[in-house]
Amino acid sequence: MSDKLKKKFQFPHIYVLLVFIIVICAIATWILPAGEFDRVKNAAGNTVVVAGTYHPIPATPVGPFETVQAIYGGMLDASNVIFFIMIAYASIGLIISSGAFNGLVSGLLRVFKGKSRSIIIPFFITILGIASSTIGVFEEAFPFVPIFVGIAIAMGYDAIVGLAIVALGVGIGYSGAAMNPFTVGMAQSIAELPPMSGFEFRIFCHVCMIIVGSIYTMRYAIRIQEDPTKSLLYGTDLASHVKADENLENYKLGKREMGVLATLAIGIVIVVYGTKTYGWYLQELCSMFMIMGLVTAVIMGWGPSETAEKVAKSFADMAMAAMMVGLARAILVVLREGSIIDTVVYGMSLPLSYMPTWIAAECMLVIQTLLNFLVPSGSGQAVISMPIMAPLADLLGISRQVAVLCFQFGDGLSNIIWPTAFAPVLAALAGVKLERWWKWVTPVFLLLIFTQMICVAIAMFIGWA
Repeated sequence: MSDKLKKKFQFPHIYVLLVFIIVICAIATWILPAGEFDRVKNAAGNTVVVAGTYHPIPATPVGPFETVQAIYGGMLDASNVIFFIMIAYASIGLIISSGAFNGLVSGLLRVFKGKSRSIIIPFFITILGIASSTIGVFEEAFPFVPIFVGIAIAMGYDAIVGLAIVALGVGIGYSGAAMNPFTVGMAQSIAELPPMSGFEFRIFCHVCMIIVGSIYTMRYAIRIQEDPTKSLLYGTDLASHVKADENLENYKLGKREMGVLATLAIGIVIVVYGTKTYGWYLQELCSMFMIMGLVTAVIMGWGPSETAEKVAKSFADMAMAAMMVGLARAILVVLREGSIIDTVVYGMSLPLSYMPTWIAAECMLVIQTLLNFLVPSGSGQAVISMPIMAPLADLLGISRQVAVLCFQFGDGLSNIIWPTAFAPVLAALAGVKLERWWKWVTPVFLLLIFTQMICVAIAMFIGWA
């Protein structure tokens, strides 16, 4: 009977799921009252809402034809991210095709044996977390998903382990960010707090989450290394672009391959420097990835047509993942057109004013996590929620630092699980079905939320301000 039920129920295709959410949001624009806050420019030049100014406005429900139009609108709205994913992945694809990656993994396999191989998990989660915490790396790490998937498979794990290294690294990094300009920087500016203030406690929170995420991932990795049938992907096929070479341990690094790795390392250093010093974003980063890919082609001696064929194949591999970004953004377009985002934020904030202080602080975290489903943008969520949460925290006797902490906790981690954020894209890049990723990540997501709640309680107990 259970086998029949399993055969009858199939998780819908991710496109179906996202379109379903778009339709639900369109229906919500007919049910929820339209409203908005007044907005002004603050001292930093950011447009923010004015707390206490929520007011109803004429309803602008989204009809059936407008709902379909929102899909195209979402593609346009997210075009910068879509093209970044495709171009950056194609460039990384050239580096993978060179075989330099295989040689590097082969060296790792010779150094780390048995269970000791799992040490790469906390190491790379920490490295990615630092990049995310300091300069705001998130989408920029997407091209490296297939690299870590290949490393994980070659070491006897599965694609989920490789995906988890990147997803947890950047998700935890955003959540525990010490100086991320897109989240903490923006939120502290709106809350009128000194830039980078309170970074010591944020680092403590970041370390706690890295420990929890790393232990959970290492336990899973070691378990499936000992018994592959324990893998959530056992019996399934990985996408061709993330399969590991069975002969990987025998690869050697030649001069060309070492030149490619040097190109990658130098490119990453330049990307970090440019982002930190000159505020580079997707356009500049995309250009750097293209340069790295083209230099790789020259080093390997590939002709223009051969290089173009490899790029075209990468574009084809990434088409599905890139379109997910546009569909997810269409949800935001519908909510924006229906003028109900401010209504939802206002409705979420009202119950907090009637709660005891310590409960209200924890509920701020929950609200920010849920809000990220509707506004999966760090700076966008800061602009909408912090002008409300900061003065509300004052009224409740909660420090504004705690309000900012709840915001960054809720914004960062949920990006790796909400279908409206980056969960579908990350899963597609790894060749993992979204439902398998959700099955693995949900327990550790709840553990990390619990860890965040403990950190919020500690902040309240010590009067962190």
